[in-house]
Amino acid sequence: MKKELPFLEAIAVLVGTIIGAGILGIPYVAYRAGFLTTIIVMTVIYLAVLLINLHIGEIVLSTKKLHQLTGYAEKYLGKWGKTAMFFSVIIGFYGALLAYLIGEGEVLAALTGGSPIVYSLLFFVFGSVLVYLGLTIVKRTELFMTFLILLLVILVFILGLDNLEWENLAGFDLAKIFLPYGVIFFAMGGASAIPQLAEVLHGREKLVKRAIIIGTTIPFAVYLIFTFIAVGVTGANVTEVATVGLGRVMGKSMLAMGNVFAFFTMATSFLTLGLALKKTYHLDFGVNKKLAWLLTISLPLLMLFLGLNHFVGVLGTAGAIGGGLEGLLIGLIYLQLKKKRENVPAYQLTKSPLIIILLSLMFIGGIVYTLWYF
Repeated sequence: MKKELPFLEAIAVLVGTIIGAGILGIPYVAYRAGFLTTIIVMTVIYLAVLLINLHIGEIVLSTKKLHQLTGYAEKYLGKWGKTAMFFSVIIGFYGALLAYLIGEGEVLAALTGGSPIVYSLLFFVFGSVLVYLGLTIVKRTELFMTFLILLLVILVFILGLDNLEWENLAGFDLAKIFLPYGVIFFAMGGASAIPQLAEVLHGREKLVKRAIIIGTTIPFAVYLIFTFIAVGVTGANVTEVATVGLGRVMGKSMLAMGNVFAFFTMATSFLTLGLALKKTYHLDFGVNKKLAWLLTISLPLLMLFLGLNHFVGVLGTAGAIGGGLEGLLIGLIYLQLKKKRENVPAYQLTKSPLIIILLSLMFIGGIVYTLWYF
């Protein structure tokens, strides 16, 4: 069992990074695009993310020193690569922080009544103070929240079977094929965890590929099950934060359980990302701590006041644009890897650039569609 522990920990690192508040937004776009349409999109994105994660794994194993994504971008692409990767990370971080502000307002309003925007502002004050104080999150919080998500999905699946309406799952519309793209891409994102996964498996590099495959597949399966039940149960009553709609359809117990869970999931994610972004400004760019905090928390609040208050829309934009840029840059890093490889990795993907080209076309298509649509 001791030999297997690092392998399981490595999988948990990736699963814990991928599975998060993004799961709450998938059912909304799934019903509007058609459940069957969404299954196709989700499968394609899963395969694309799996390939990207495997490419990063090979990049990490081919490089002597461990870096974060911005570090690999600078090493293989130069300073412009570091700046571009930082820009993609910033889009994803700010989009997520804004989405969590919106989502917390919706959840608290569903639980207690009142105005979602007022609750969003109250949560902003609470979250901003914690980010300013720099309170560290319990080491196993992410793992604990992942376990709770898995438990919730199982409970919702069991309790929801009696309320399932099969006609809600028959929707298919090819014209809406890109509609769920950004939200699912956001929910499946976890590329930043691959260097940590490889670090956990130091000395067991042959297990990295398998850990990436399993760690990417588990969230895909969880999202499929949750979306199946949430869309099948709520149908046209689906809400942007899925647990709100589930509670309305399935009764007070689900309303309380689901939305309390959603509150803590988004609160933990807000604090984690806020602290990471503040630290990035302070450590990577030399900004003093107070200004770093101000830069971190001010932009999401400004965007909220400007009327960007759609949970799913923000998730989709952050996923398609931030995730798409990140994917494009990872592809470029991989192409440079052939010339600058420092180690012989435990595995190597195909040398043909065709996969990188196809993935890049998908990412560009997603970015263009999102910019046009919104």
